[in-house]
Amino acid sequence: MSDENQKNGHNLHVVDSQGDGRPVVLIHGWPLSGASWSEQVPALKDAGYRVVTYDRRGFGQSDPGDGYGYDALADDLDNILTDLDLSDVTLVGFSMGGGEIARYVSRHGEDRLHSVVFAAAVPPYLLQSDDNPDGPLTVEAAGEMRAGLEQDRDAFFDEFTTAFFSAGDDLKVTEEQRQDAITLAQQSDQEAALGCMEAFGTTDFREDLPKITVPTLVIHGDSDGTVPFEGSGKRTHEAIEGSELVVVEGGPHGLNVSHADEFNRALLAFLEK
Repeated sequence: MSDENQKNGHNLHVVDSQGDGRPVVLIHGWPLSGASWSEQVPALKDAGYRVVTYDRRGFGQSDPGDGYGYDALADDLDNILTDLDLSDVTLVGFSMGGGEIARYVSRHGEDRLHSVVFAAAVPPYLLQSDDNPDGPLTVEAAGEMRAGLEQDRDAFFDEFTTAFFSAGDDLKVTEEQRQDAITLAQQSDQEAALGCMEAFGTTDFREDLPKITVPTLVIHGDSDGTVPFEGSGKRTHEAIEGSELVVVEGGPHGLNVSHADEFNRALLAFLEK
């Protein structure tokens, strides 16, 4: 069946392939949109899965919301699963999207879930503090990010997408792919972009992660300079009992694009279980 583009009753832009297979819901990273899964959607559809993507509130083609904390974002996810009446779902959360998964399970449970995937994801807790010394995001760096976005969006997104797709100083995608990401970033509402930046940088998921009992895959690039593996993916893997871990050698933050074949192989192998 062809994809169906729709706004659900909560003014979120949803694309549902309406396939007959198990549903896979892809939750995008900041500051992009559901279109950032373009390397994954065809592979998943070809493998027979029903693929659902959506734009987070205030991003892509979704309307802005009245707040951008993870409780509200997780409730948006719950609304989509409920509106589409999805069950036996695999949630795949990239970067910021991993936070929605953690908070969704904490708030709404696992009745609708088959499994979950944390891809280059922000949990358990990015912000470095006295009780979170392993957090990879310093208060100073968070402040610089916010100031950069407030002062010059174009320059900020140019620099951010370069780091997003780079391992060290080596850009791992084509310039066209990087420009595509900038185009998606530019679609974001400024208030939403700032609110979600605050959310992913400062939300503590350490009490959410142990509540996850469904099969879990953590996939992360070892050269991720945006959400470093040691402070995020490694700790998430350790926090979720029985989770599987795939570390992609040379993978930057945006490894679902730069290392799409390797990413898709790992994802499809996990989905078959």
